[in-house]
Amino acid sequence: FHENGFLIIPELFSAEEVAVLRSAMDRVFNEENPANIREKKSGVVRTAMGLHLRDETFARLVRHPRLVEPAQQIAGSDLYVQQVKINVKSAFDGELWQWHQDFSTHHEDDGSPEPLALNLHIFLDDVTEFNGPLYFFQGSHKFGSVATLHDTVSTSYPLWVVEEDTVRHIAKTCPLVSATGKAGTALIFGDCLVHGSPPNISPSNRSIFSLI
Repeated sequence: FHENGFLIIPELFSAEEVAVLRSAMDRVFNEENPANIREKKSGVVRTAMGLHLRDETFARLVRHPRLVEPAQQIAGSDLYVQQVKINVKSAFDGELWQWHQDFSTHHEDDGSPEPLALNLHIFLDDVTEFNGPLYFFQGSHKFGSVATLHDTVSTSYPLWVVEEDTVRHIAKTCPLVSATGKAGTALIFGDCLVHGSPPNISPSNRSIFSLI
């Protein structure tokens, strides 16, 4: 984790457990709630926020030892929940996520003073090269917090994005990798890792649970 900026744990949760999480996802996605952010073009839910406050399944999941213990090994024992959400790239219509660092949003929008947060993902679908996986610049967290600009136009979710010249500079020394795996796979990455994801034009959805 400290060398690459991310860690993949294959199939940390079983198919049966993923099915329970997907059922809970369907419940919250069917709500008419301002915490459900929809795609500009299709109107389908792109991101659902505050899940641990909306459904008991997610309230239990954020306390699950299989997530908490790896996080404590990396960041120490004194942790708290900042945000719980699911990001979806729907089949055929899933929009991109621009190049960004999570810390930019945590700092500018949430007031976090330091890049200490961990993002703990669980794949709720099989994530392949074709359905919009996350792309990482491996080791880019070593650049620390970089300059960003606020993009309110490109997608339905305003995002603090890394400027293109900075991305080109980082790409000179940091290889580009994709995070793929079967449903139930866990992915952990830090606040300063530069990442993004392409549109999903495949016929398969890509849903990912995120605990920060």
